[in-house]
Amino acid sequence: MVREPLDREGLEKRYQEIRQVYLADSRPWVVGYSGGKDSTCTLQMVWTALAALPAEQRQKPVYVISSDTLVETPVIVRYIDVTLARISTAAIAQGLPFRTEKVTPNTDRSFWVNLIGRGYPAPSRRFRWCTERLKIEPANDFIKARVAEFGEVIMVLGVRSAESSTRAQVMSFHRIKGSPLSRHSSLLNAYVYGPIEALSTDDVWTYLLQNQSPWGNDNRDLVAMYRNAQAGECPLVVDKTTPSCGNSRFGCWVCTVVERDRSMEAMIDSGEEWLEPLLEFRDLLSETQMPEKKKLYREFRRRSGHVAFIKGTDTPVPGPYTLEFCKFLLTKLLETQIRVQRDAPPGDDTLLIHDAELHEIRRIWRAERGDWADSVPLIVRGALGRDLNWVMEDTVAFTAEDGRLLNEVCSGRAVPTELVIRLLDVERAAHGLKRRHAVHTRIEELFRQEWRDLDAVLTERLAGRAAIEVDAADLEDGEDLGPLVEIRAGVT
Repeated sequence: MVREPLDREGLEKRYQEIRQVYLADSRPWVVGYSGGKDSTCTLQMVWTALAALPAEQRQKPVYVISSDTLVETPVIVRYIDVTLARISTAAIAQGLPFRTEKVTPNTDRSFWVNLIGRGYPAPSRRFRWCTERLKIEPANDFIKARVAEFGEVIMVLGVRSAESSTRAQVMSFHRIKGSPLSRHSSLLNAYVYGPIEALSTDDVWTYLLQNQSPWGNDNRDLVAMYRNAQAGECPLVVDKTTPSCGNSRFGCWVCTVVERDRSMEAMIDSGEEWLEPLLEFRDLLSETQMPEKKKLYREFRRRSGHVAFIKGTDTPVPGPYTLEFCKFLLTKLLETQIRVQRDAPPGDDTLLIHDAELHEIRRIWRAERGDWADSVPLIVRGALGRDLNWVMEDTVAFTAEDGRLLNEVCSGRAVPTELVIRLLDVERAAHGLKRRHAVHTRIEELFRQEWRDLDAVLTERLAGRAAIEVDAADLEDGEDLGPLVEIRAGVT
């Protein structure tokens, strides 16, 4: 794309193009707003351009969507919430077709449900499981809903060639000949328009500082936020070509893709000391990625129930966090939430984990991880001093005392207690069903899994029997084995 100077004439050309694209058809617009400089510049340009149209020509809806992963840095969440409210109010007052929407991940896909509930390890460069679940899916669900409603949509994104060469190449590859639009790389009937694609970083800041926010923000506050965080923005991610965070940018406070969260550190040094407990918790998660400490926090079995070894070694590929460590993390998270809420600025009601997530974690622990003690209500009561509206189970429920008795019986007969717990849980879940085929299949799957301790598995391995071997470079940290799971390690 040819870069034009952003002087008065160049700016008017930008506005004119925006108006032409808007008026060219009836497809609604979806503007991605992350609160950072690029998305703010994009939205402000679109707003200013459309405000110049006669009222009868600006009828097509423009949705302004912001993606909240539910683990965003509280300072950014507060800024975006206030801004979205101002955008909505100003749009109504000025008779403009902007509608705000904040999208969030489904509860069963949230960060805490996956990390604490299922035991997924903290994200790393090799296993960044968070981006798709927390960012791509919620935004794409909203876009697909608009496609279903209108047939086609145009996504307006604050992407710039100078910011992401990969994204620029993708947009160029999907560019529609003779049009400023590109086809979306993965979503059918969705098109992409980047009005600031040719701008430089200096252009963006110059525009923001020389043009007042039409919805009442002070763009100097945005400059101060960048200065305090020493960071870039975390873009609205709508596909895997959009650069995700993890480069000391505004984004998730739990991000462990980088070694240090310099953005959070800079905010704390700039006077936001109340964020320090978040940094401590984030550093705790980061510590679990240290190779020498993984065995302290993680199962030696995969989530599939099987054991894999790093090729040429007797070291198992680490699986999910242990249930005991997940209990510790939940306790620590709730304690962190209390500390943050106590020291937060007046009016800030930061919530680190939502009630719906606690309910889902409880369900997963009870149904999938053999938590007969029903630990979540106990942990919540101990940390917060209150109870949630917990769902009472109407099926046969086992207790912690049942678990202790079962362990005594199994230990005396050299039978794996966890296997028996899982078998009983399968039977309990199927209580009252007329068709039993699925139950038998599930029981058969359980018997195929590895239930011995690591010493027994290693003993058999050293004796020369078969085990799954994988090259560490070919297996992402925490990844399931997929088609390899039918090959059982250490099972005869």
